[in-house]
Amino acid sequence: MERYSSQDIESKWQKKWEEGKVYKTEADASRPKYYALEMFPYPSGNLHMGHVRNYAIGDVMARYKTMEGFNVLHPMGFDSFGMPAENAAIKHGVKPADWTYSNIENMEKQQKKLGLSYDWDREVKTCDPSYYKWTQWLFELFYKRGLAYKKKASVNWCDTCGTVLANEQVIDGKCWRCDHEVHKKDLSQWFLKITDYADVLLKDLDKLKGWPERVKTMQDNWIGRSEGLEFQLEAPELGTSIAAYTTRPDTVYGITFLALAAEHPLVDKICENNPKAEEIQAFVKRTRNQSEIERTSSESEKEGIFTGAYCINPFNGNKVQIWVTNYVLADYGTGAVIGVPSEDSRDWMFATKYDIPKIITLQPRDHELKLEEMTEAYTDKDGVLVNSAEFTGLDIKEAMKGIMDKAEREGFGKRRVNFRLRDWLISRQRYWGAPIPVINCPHCGEVLVPEKDLPVMLPEDVSFDQGSLSPLASSESFVHCKCPKCGADATRETDTMDTFICSSWYYLRYTDPHNDKEPFAKDKVNYWAPVDQYIGGIEHAILHLLYSRFFTKVLHDAGLVDFDEPFTNLLTQGMVLKDGSKMSKSKGNVVSPEEIIAKYGADTARLFILFAAPVDRDLEWSDQGVEGSYRFLNRVWRILGHFEDAIKAGKPDYDVTKLTKEEKDLRRVLHVTIRKVTEDVRDRFMFNTAVSSIMELVNAFYAFQDKELNAGLAREVAENLIKLLAPFAPHITEELWSCLFEGQGSVHQQKWPVCDEAATKLAEIEIVLQINGKVRDKITIPADTDRESMEKIAMGLPRTKELTDGKTIVKVICVPKKLVNIVVKG
Repeated sequence: MERYSSQDIESKWQKKWEEGKVYKTEADASRPKYYALEMFPYPSGNLHMGHVRNYAIGDVMARYKTMEGFNVLHPMGFDSFGMPAENAAIKHGVKPADWTYSNIENMEKQQKKLGLSYDWDREVKTCDPSYYKWTQWLFELFYKRGLAYKKKASVNWCDTCGTVLANEQVIDGKCWRCDHEVHKKDLSQWFLKITDYADVLLKDLDKLKGWPERVKTMQDNWIGRSEGLEFQLEAPELGTSIAAYTTRPDTVYGITFLALAAEHPLVDKICENNPKAEEIQAFVKRTRNQSEIERTSSESEKEGIFTGAYCINPFNGNKVQIWVTNYVLADYGTGAVIGVPSEDSRDWMFATKYDIPKIITLQPRDHELKLEEMTEAYTDKDGVLVNSAEFTGLDIKEAMKGIMDKAEREGFGKRRVNFRLRDWLISRQRYWGAPIPVINCPHCGEVLVPEKDLPVMLPEDVSFDQGSLSPLASSESFVHCKCPKCGADATRETDTMDTFICSSWYYLRYTDPHNDKEPFAKDKVNYWAPVDQYIGGIEHAILHLLYSRFFTKVLHDAGLVDFDEPFTNLLTQGMVLKDGSKMSKSKGNVVSPEEIIAKYGADTARLFILFAAPVDRDLEWSDQGVEGSYRFLNRVWRILGHFEDAIKAGKPDYDVTKLTKEEKDLRRVLHVTIRKVTEDVRDRFMFNTAVSSIMELVNAFYAFQDKELNAGLAREVAENLIKLLAPFAPHITEELWSCLFEGQGSVHQQKWPVCDEAATKLAEIEIVLQINGKVRDKITIPADTDRESMEKIAMGLPRTKELTDGKTIVKVICVPKKLVNIVVKG
């Protein structure tokens, strides 16, 4: 064995793996399946160490499960539609497709240099017509099932990107992609009815035992289920009634104002013949330009304007002021919120600011509240009702039921479940996305493109001028077509789909990526899916993961798949930081994987990123840590080279009873390591402690560098050391295996090591002798010595007799495998 040369070894094995299609996978009913998947990347052109961490974690699991005997599916692809390609086209005058495919080619090379065990025959690219044909087919499936519809709506608009954003894509009032301010705009848009699945998406979070609680909590909060009362407040002077929703019906006798969203349809009616119309309209315009986060944040100032109009509280007949406010949103509840200042902190501040009356309707059990003495709302959900007609004196729970019963009995209200979740807005006024397969006919209205005509291809004769219209609208050849129903002149839909549509089902396409008759064959998707282990960033907890769950449930209901959750287990890895910040080009703190691979090799890059921190924690980049990982691999190479002759001479079935005590200790370390690494990888994803255990085994091996070592043991240690290290450092272990165990195939196809529990047991242990709790001696005894024998051995020691001579022994305390404490007096 010559010196360790990572570049030569890695290029050699990567070529062999690719030419031999070593990682190509087919269904095999004779073996249990395992589907390992990392979230696929956007083809930006260059990988960063955050990608490497994601891929290395998935590769360890795929390789480990293969060695455990599973039939492993481990695919990769590219989420390749999206705005960066279009922006590059605008800036550099290149075609989005050319920019995208060039970046994909570069990233494929980078991924292959990492030695990742992907079945590249299953690669998918979402911008390929063979893929987006089925994205369009799925849109039509949703449409036919009443889950896709178009309506005019106030939408989130990013001027910089020139497109609409879903609520989930607006973060702190800014575009998730470009970080610029988002404002509201009225446009006719396409939506998917994810709200139809809100209940089951929430309920089925309980099924996801293998998901982090943090992610499930984020989805729970985003779906935002609440139970309450929806009721009507008559507004006689407006000739209508106003629907309001509350989760606290026990407070309805304290309503003194009604807060309308600036977008509420009643605002226009209120402004008719209203002397304050201009003032109200100016307030509405200013409010609508505020971000949703800004309007709803607990930190932002709550503002409003009294309209001069009133409605009637149906519970007590009181007149209620109607206000337009900046903190109520049109798409939550009914867009009208009751104001109960005495029991709600926000309402208290608003009423105090604008001198709106307050009514106490809830009293604590132990003292009486008086308005003139109160400085804040009483928000405890405990107490008894006051000033609440026949419900006065009841506790909250009992009053809630009675009040809702009254509203339903008298016909002005009903119990209702409400959700924070809104329908998914999928229209994008961009070019580089999957065209929405709808034709608009002046006679037939909306008509789906016939399945035989899919995919609706992206045209190339487009203009990329910014604006509220999609670049597709600039292509005459694309826009004008014939109605497939009546043959009349018609026009195509010119919006494209949100790229999250493409990523909501890609994991299913991997199971049957070359199928040109359907998105996937049912037998194949049901063999491989759901994904057994999904790996990706916590930033996708709501967007991608919620959408994927929604898609899977719709496909299950349509009979296309037999499962209703896409990912059985989820691991969210931490970020890779440098100088305390997330790596990014803008901060100039990016470490290139290619730079590390060129200097140290891919195995070093992988080993460092897996060893440096637990996978779910952020990892601080360390040049010294990388060098340490490289030195360790060199140590492995040298120690196995040192014992090369003994390893090759050793027999698998050697006699372990002939080992010396030191050799038995080494064998014990080996099998303790096998058990620890297996449990860390299989049960806990504690790759850092698994690698640490392997390092300890190598240290124990080095203790024999200048000693004789039983050839059988040398072989056993070497064989299992290489296997344990194989998922973490696939190239060096493949080379070592081929050198030391020639003719036995790839190390990655070997069986995972099994711990010999008998070998992990110590023959002898050292215990402490104490006199009155103070350590006086140490004793070596057989490991299986019982209490009675421990006491007998301890009492027979010369040191014990010396220290207890002339004293009374009160008692002897024996703690098996730890100590004997003799209590004496005198």
